[in-house]
Amino acid sequence: MNERPKLNKELDGKTFRSFYYLKEELVDFCRENSLPVSGGKIELTDRIACFLDTGKVFETSAKRKTTINVGVITENTIIEPNIVCSEKHRAFFLEKIGKSFSFNVLFQKWLKGNAGKTYGDAINAYYQILEEKKKGKTTIDKQFEYNTYIRDFFEENKGRSLDDAITCWKYKKSLRGHNRYESSDLVALGGK
Repeated sequence: MNERPKLNKELDGKTFRSFYYLKEELVDFCRENSLPVSGGKIELTDRIACFLDTGKVFETSAKRKTTINVGVITENTIIEPNIVCSEKHRAFFLEKIGKSFSFNVLFQKWLKGNAGKTYGDAINAYYQILEEKKKGKTTIDKQFEYNTYIRDFFEENKGRSLDDAITCWKYKKSLRGHNRYESSDLVALGGK
C-alpha cells in the first residue's frame, strides 16, 4: 500500500502513523468516533493510534490550567505561571518592541518556560531569539512537518518556486513513511 489510505477504523495504528494526515482530518476522525478532540496534532495522533489498535479511548492528558489575570504590565512585572499570550500582552510588547513584534513559537515557549522572570527579561529574550534566528537554522517542532519540509526543499533547491515545493510536499505526504524532504521527491515535478 503506497497510496495514502482513508483515515477510518479499518486501519491499524502502525499503518496510520506511517502516513501524513492534516490536523483537521484527525479532529474529524475523533468526532466521528466519539474521541476527545482537544490537544495538538501529536496528542491527537497518539489518541487515534491507541484507538485503532485497542478500541479504547486514550484520555486527554491536559488538565484545565487556571490563568492569572494580570493587571498593568511593566518591564518589572513578573511573568505569571500558565501565561496566555493575550491582547494585553501583545499591546505591551508592541509598545516596547515595535510593529515588527510577533508571538513567534520560540518566544511563546520562552514565556511559558520562564514564569517568575520579568517582562523586561522577556524583551531581552525576544531580541536574543531574533539574533539566533539570523545566525542559523532554527529548530522546527515535530508537528510542523510542512514548514520543515518547505525549508529543507529551498535549502537544497535555490531558485525553485513555492509552487514547486508544495507540489513535492503533496507528493511526499501521499507516500508511506517519513515526511522529510529528499531530492528524490523532485520526481513529482515531472522533469521541470
